[in-house]
Amino acid sequence: MHVEYHKKALPLDVLKAKLRDADVVGIRSKTQLTAEVLAEAPRLRVIGCFCIGTNQVDLKYAATCGIAVFNSPFSNSRSVAELVLAEIIALSRRVTDLNSQAHAGKWVSGAIPGYEIKGKQLGIVGYGHIGSQLSVLADSFGMVVRYHDVLQIMPLGTAQPARSLEDLLRCSDFVTLHVPETPLTVGMIGEKEIAMMKPGACLVNASRGTVVDLAALSAALKSGHLAGAAVDVYPTEPYTNGGGFDTQLRGCPNTILTPHIGGSTEEAQTAIGVEVASAVARFLATGCSLGAVNFPEVDLRRAAAAAAAVSPASTAANARLPRTRRVVRIVNVHQNVPGVLKVKAGI
Repeated sequence: MHVEYHKKALPLDVLKAKLRDADVVGIRSKTQLTAEVLAEAPRLRVIGCFCIGTNQVDLKYAATCGIAVFNSPFSNSRSVAELVLAEIIALSRRVTDLNSQAHAGKWVSGAIPGYEIKGKQLGIVGYGHIGSQLSVLADSFGMVVRYHDVLQIMPLGTAQPARSLEDLLRCSDFVTLHVPETPLTVGMIGEKEIAMMKPGACLVNASRGTVVDLAALSAALKSGHLAGAAVDVYPTEPYTNGGGFDTQLRGCPNTILTPHIGGSTEEAQTAIGVEVASAVARFLATGCSLGAVNFPEVDLRRAAAAAAAVSPASTAANARLPRTRRVVRIVNVHQNVPGVLKVKAGI
């Protein structure tokens, strides 16, 4: 197998050229596999997204082309949850503002009082893998945890579901966001929702940059309605490190801005690499689509392994047969139209 490795996202024309002869492609969040790009990849069979999100891939178009897409939805949950908890503590003690002033040669000990997070209300929007992990960590710190999710999910520890998003916003000292980017979540925290939050509350966004109206958040921070914010994701993000980053939140008081580092730990990146690579390899070897985000999940085990579960004796007999007489499985991806199986049965 010929493998090409590129450290950075490729320009559009180069990406199209590289994919024309590719059977497999692995990407991170900055490579955009749109319908236009996928149309230039006639041989492509599987996409491995070495990250949590898959919004950089046109999933529907990929499915129509028979291209399975895999990601790693769980591997960085702990890393993101730890970062969010660290930001909650830093916001409550105004660490970033005091750090900046100390670096500027200003001594302001005791001038800006902080407070403990024990006993404070934490509102978690999105109680999936990251939200629930944060719930457990915050519970151990003595925070009162409430959460809101579109699904009914069993609470962990002492956490309790909020009656509604509005109810959660009105009672929480800290609100953290952990939702995917969907038509329902784009702009879900705007001027109206921020106005509902308790005066002096803090907002943490570790989900997707389009979820929060940054202009409304900036205004709330500068007016003092919110006491602080931490943001790790943005509507648009630079493709390369260095200059060129700008946001309306620059210069806002008690505001932590990080360059999308929620899952950037050695542990998370190692786990993501193993999980996605394993899923892609299984799909290529056996057609197993478990974990695919745009395909029906089917576990097509190897014929010999399946036979062993039924009859070890028959498996041993099968193993003694010449290779040409052993069982072969054909995985065919097709549109659900009449006559396809009839054609394939003639192979």
